[in-house]
Amino acid sequence: MKSDPDIARAAALLADGSRARMLKALCNGQAITATALADEAGVSGPTASVHLAKLVEAGLVTAHREGRNRRYRLSRPEVADALEALAAIAPPLPVTSLRQSVRTDALRRSRTCYDHLAGRLGVQLMGALLDTGVLTGGDGRHHPDTAVHDRLAAYGRDQHYELSEQGAVTLRSLGVDVREPGRRPLIRYCVDWSEERHHLSGALGAAIANRLFALGWLKHGASPRVVHLTDAGESGLAEAFGRSFADVRPA
Repeated sequence: MKSDPDIARAAALLADGSRARMLKALCNGQAITATALADEAGVSGPTASVHLAKLVEAGLVTAHREGRNRRYRLSRPEVADALEALAAIAPPLPVTSLRQSVRTDALRRSRTCYDHLAGRLGVQLMGALLDTGVLTGGDGRHHPDTAVHDRLAAYGRDQHYELSEQGAVTLRSLGVDVREPGRRPLIRYCVDWSEERHHLSGALGAAIANRLFALGWLKHGASPRVVHLTDAGESGLAEAFGRSFADVRPA
């Protein structure tokens, strides 16, 4: 029988700024080297190794060796979901440099949240799926203070989105795998911290993101989590959903 979760221990791990920055970088769903994570956190290699060892021990992060490098990734999607939920209520970090400002703008424009899309691109794609009837059951908006609200204790479950029959046909025509997964829910949503609207998560959100990368409609940016919509992606999404995604392209 499992005991109560040790929330205090998890909170203590996240309370360190360096570890929090590493975990945020790992929210792109990719396996990242300790050197790259040290750079993201602004700490030395040995210091990064100590932080990563604590995260691995706590089960938030896993590690595997790839050649000479040791790579790290989040242990499961729920870690990214928890970080996104905390980001929705956390005060903003002060922007102290041009580099930080550019990176923040890029993250707000289009990023990954573990293995699905977030930022303006994520919420606009969610809106397109709802407007075209691919998804039904909600309006894509965050309702924290009404009868239909988004409790952090039931993250991504308060509003019940469903994939319509015609929506499944539409997504299959794009090559998206819409089969019911195993244990992972097909459809969940996150309250996007930068847009305060819903973006699609769950197995379907991951399948859509994977397909857009495979089509060359998305490409990874220079910084972890940042993604860019390509020319082909802008035209492809506009044709598929009848709306412009031009404002999620870099200026």
